[in-house]
Amino acid sequence: MSSEEATVRYERRGRVLVVRIEREAKRNAIDRITADGIDEALNLLEDDDELWAGVITGTTAVFSAGTDLKDGSGRTERGGEYGMIRRRRAKPLIAAVEGPAFGGGFEIALACDLVVASRTARFALPESRRGVVASSGALFRAMRALPLNVARELLITGAVLDAERGYQIGFVNRVTDPGQALAVALELADDICASSPVSVAASLTALAAQHDADVAAGWEVTAEAVERVMASDDMREGVAAFFEKRPPRWTGH
Repeated sequence: MSSEEATVRYERRGRVLVVRIEREAKRNAIDRITADGIDEALNLLEDDDELWAGVITGTTAVFSAGTDLKDGSGRTERGGEYGMIRRRRAKPLIAAVEGPAFGGGFEIALACDLVVASRTARFALPESRRGVVASSGALFRAMRALPLNVARELLITGAVLDAERGYQIGFVNRVTDPGQALAVALELADDICASSPVSVAASLTALAAQHDADVAAGWEVTAEAVERVMASDDMREGVAAFFEKRPPRWTGH
């Protein structure tokens, strides 16, 4: 894609690939071009033997607002939603979060192996406020990464989880000063690269294999939940209310 179109940029830092989502005017929401850019970067991470770890980040103001509700995001062959949500990886990927990681932005972080968050970071799953459900993994990954009651509250109220609370409950690995999430994530990535890449890959693969059945079941129940809300009047009202910037008028149908 041309430089004018690019909304994802990536660069090598030694053995580490840094992937930046740069669409701040749209709060780093993921459209098709952005999903393809993430996919391209993570394909490189997996395929290049000289790269041993990755970091994905947004801008200093926002990590990602998730799916672009106007343009949609689509899927990629290797990565699924956003070019990464269903990706099978053997190399560690760290989320470096500044500002909001809402909806699919939170689901991107949940799909990573480790999370570094600045004190400006906020995580939320506001889909229930739109009459839809989290469709990119949060319906099963949230309950693995967070205490069950916390995951349940986030999913059904749209409540916000800040970085400090995320660290206290074990979701966030490192909390940083504002503007320092990427730097600390790179330090963590370099620390990982001091380990044998064969050992790291074997460990991550073994951990993932133990959840394979749960992941398959998670995608099945997610599809059922999506089908249910897609047929509802509430979904249409929630999306309309979002674009019209008004409170939704729920019917429960």
